[in-house]
Parts: sequence; structure tokens; C-alpha cells
Amino acid sequence: MSHSDPGVSVNEVDKPEKAPSPEPSRAWLPVVIGLGVVAILGAGGYLYQRSRSKVNHVALESQPRPVTVAIARATTFRQTRRYVSTLQPWVSANVGPQLVSAYAETVLVRPGAVVKAGAVLATLDCRKDDAEAQAVAMQAKAIEKRQAAAAMEAARLGSMVDAGFVSEMDSVKKLAESDAEQAQLFAERAKLAGQALDVNDCILRAPFDGEVSGRYLDPGAFVRPGMPIVSVVDRNTVRVVADVPESDFSLVAPGNIVTIFALSTGKKLQAPISRRAPAADPNTRTVHFEIDIADPKREIPVGTTAELKVDAGEPVPATELPLYAADLHGESASLFIVDGDVVRKRTVPVLGEIGGDVYIELAALKPGTQVITEGRSLLEDGEHVIAKEDPREAQAKAANGGAKP
Repeated sequence: MSHSDPGVSVNEVDKPEKAPSPEPSRAWLPVVIGLGVVAILGAGGYLYQRSRSKVNHVALESQPRPVTVAIARATTFRQTRRYVSTLQPWVSANVGPQLVSAYAETVLVRPGAVVKAGAVLATLDCRKDDAEAQAVAMQAKAIEKRQAAAAMEAARLGSMVDAGFVSEMDSVKKLAESDAEQAQLFAERAKLAGQALDVNDCILRAPFDGEVSGRYLDPGAFVRPGMPIVSVVDRNTVRVVADVPESDFSLVAPGNIVTIFALSTGKKLQAPISRRAPAADPNTRTVHFEIDIADPKREIPVGTTAELKVDAGEPVPATELPLYAADLHGESASLFIVDGDVVRKRTVPVLGEIGGDVYIELAALKPGTQVITEGRSLLEDGEHVIAKEDPREAQAKAANGGAKP
């Protein structure tokens, strides 16, 4: 009789164990890893070659520099002097009381009004002065009556002296009284004339034909002698006035033609010098001169500024360049010119400048030379460049039919 473990059944003891299932094959994994490595290396090599293809292996300093150029032009140059002047009316006046102080009663004009000589511009409240003038007139009339009576009495007594009815002393005394009354009458008449001036000063009139340029006070303002109420100008003829250094005395001789540019209107005209002071101002050492411009339509505003240009010397051949193509240093200029495909730095003498152009001596710079306008700051003498025309020069040519003005 056999014994068995009560916790284990007979079937479980006798049942044979199962064999483990075989693992799946992974022989492809090294192939995949190898292909991935090859792909990564290929991509890296492609990116490396691509980055190297965009690298400039030539030094920048050895490459030609791009610059813009302007073409030097043949022209003539004439020395000129430029001055700043003021346009003034032919005559002007500030109208106001000169003798009395009073309140302004009326102001009848405003700026721009055209007035005739003698036209009333303003009035003052001068009732007190008028009353005083009337009182003086009455007093003078009374004295005149007394003087007439004294004269008649003196004449009557004079006729009675010869007959012995009155003494000669009484006649002389009465004649002296008549003379005293006459002297007092003359004094009152002089006082009346002064009062009349005060009364006339209360009515302000235009001193000449012209236009009202300013109104400074309104009715109700208190006015004292010398205070202007309105101003009047006559600009049928405009005076251009300027002062020049004493060294330019001969340039502003009467009759010399001057080019005038009025800044207020943009109008340019030419006129001869009308007059010149014979002496310089002792404080500024400048010489005053004037130019008269007829302006019957009164189109030029006065009190404005004008630029004057006076020719000095004779025209000389020159080479013209835009001002921005050169660096000016006194009477010389530094510039870069294009010689083939390289640049050459030059220092040339300057004749002068007008507007936006500079004028070089013809012998120092030949017309047709290419002068660098942009890119000069980084250039050195002998560098290679690639030149193209300055766009500003091309625009100027196009605006003037293909030629530089």
C-alpha cells in the first residue's frame, strides 16, 4: 500500500511538464540600425556640403567695392557775392498824436486799407482842448476890442494936445496903454495858434497816399504824444537795402546789376543799384546801398527778406561737380576719382560753390571724370571698385531732357 501526499492529486504527479516555446528571431535589427546610421551620416554630410557651398572663401577686401559716381562737367564759373537784404517801402509813417494826451475816440482803418493823403485815420477825444481854444479866442477878441478903444482914445487926446485942452503926458500915457493892449493881443493870438495845433492834433490824417500796414490801438485806449495808432506805407516803389563789407565797395557801385530773390514771393528779378553811401559805418565798417524797384501793382510785401547776388570778376573755364561728391576744406576739396577699375584720391583747388554744385579748376579735374559720390568713407587709394551712376544725377538728367541743368 503506497502513501501519497494528500495535497497533490495523482493526475498532477503523473502529468509530464510542457517544453518552453521558442523566442522570435531578431536577425533584422542590426540591419535597421545600420541603415539608420548610414542615413544620419548621409544627411550630415549633405548639410555640411551645403553650408560650405555658401561660405565666401575669398577675402572681402580683395573684392571690388560697389560705389556710385557722378560725371564731372565742363562749364564756366564767375565769382559772385551774396548778401542778405531787407525790402522796405519808399516812405512809411507811424501816425499818432504829437502834442496832446487823450483817449482814442475812433480808429477808422485796418491793415490793408488803401488811403489817400489827408484822409482821416483816427480821432481823439479832445473836448477839453477845444474848449480851451475857444476861451483863448474869446479872450483875444476882448483884448482886440479894448486895444481898438485905447487906440481911438490916444488919437483923440493927441489931437487935443495942440489946442491945450490936455497935457502931453496924458496923451503919451494913453498911447502907451494902447500899445500894451496890442502886445497882449498878439500874445493871445499866439496862444490861440498853439491851441489850434493841439485841436488839429486830435484828428489824425494820412500824410501821403499809401496803405495801412498796422493798427496798434482801438477806441478807448489812452494815447500819449509819440504813441502810434496806425502805420502807413507807400510801396509803389520798394527799396532794397543792404550793407556790405568795406572790401566790396567797388562791387556795389551805382548802376551795377544785382540779381534779387524775394523769399516771400519766390520772385527773382534784376535791377541796377540806385545809390551807395559814400562812407562806411564807423561801428560795423560796412557800406550801405539801395536798389529801387518799381511796383505799381504793390505785389511785393515790405519788411521781408531778399537774397542779393552780385557778379565779381570775369567768367573762367571750370569743372562742375555736385557738392556731395567732394569734401571741402577752405579753398581745396578732397575727392575720389575712378581710374579704370581702381580709385585715386585727389586734392584739387576750388574756385567756389553755387547752390548745390562746386566748381573746380579745369586744369585740376578734366570734364568726363567719374567722381565717387557714395562709398568714399571706406575707400583707400588704389582699391578696386565697381561703379554705377548716382541715382540723383540720373534723375536730374531725366528732369532736364537728358542734360544736367
